[in-house]
Amino acid sequence: MPQWLCNQLTRAFRKKDRRQIKLLNECWFFYRTSPGEYPEAP
Repeated sequence: MPQWLCNQLTRAFRKKDRRQIKLLNECWFFYRTSPGEYPEAP
């Protein structure tokens, strides 16, 4: 998972921002299911 996404999720969970959590979850799902467009994060 990219560091920027980890940071955003952490911030959203701390603020209990459900809308942001849903958005970031969808972003991560899209990122993971895109075939070969993005390199694997370490």
